[in-house]
Amino acid sequence: MTPADDLPHASAAVEEWVFAAWTADGRLGFVSGHRLVGRLAWYWTALVQRGHPLLHVTEWEVPRRADPFIVKAPEMWAEHHCVAPMEQWSIGNEAHAVALDDPADALGRAYGVPTPMASDLEWYAASPPVAVRDGFEQAGVVHGLIELLDRPNVELAEAPAHRWHRWSDDPGLSPLSLESAVAHTGLRAPFAFPDGSVADWVLSPAGWRSRARAR
Repeated sequence: MTPADDLPHASAAVEEWVFAAWTADGRLGFVSGHRLVGRLAWYWTALVQRGHPLLHVTEWEVPRRADPFIVKAPEMWAEHHCVAPMEQWSIGNEAHAVALDDPADALGRAYGVPTPMASDLEWYAASPPVAVRDGFEQAGVVHGLIELLDRPNVELAEAPAHRWHRWSDDPGLSPLSLESAVAHTGLRAPFAFPDGSVADWVLSPAGWRSRARAR
């Protein structure tokens, strides 16, 4: 891998960047991702916080811009900006999230109370990237502010964080596969993607994990 691998791959049929952060006490977590699929961009983000509803944002049919790191839709702006490849990224958005008391509602029609939120975060690498299928992942830390309307703002300083960058010639790139959390009681951030796939994440003491399905 080289620094150029952190930037868009013109020949890829699909490419995505996903960022995640959480607090060490497991009381708060954040996810932000976007995927380029042909002429469209997908965008998704969530804020989970103990004692508060899940704040959930998804946009699946955003026209791709000349700058692929900017995602702009009605009532929403978001940007993942590469400040220094493999070292530093800015994560920003201004959006109306839906507040969901039951996170499972995010896998359906996601009807909830419109809630403004704005994020201004900086992601810094804490270790070199590690190769995974179709790309790489990297541990880091996050600093910055998440502004909220109906509760105190969230300020993060040296919060544990992780990110993933993947690209493929196959437009059916599957969602990120995280280590499973079997006995989970943590905060949950599910997403139902337009291709029918699902990412159902739960916050564990060690960070984000995939929620194990009941058998």
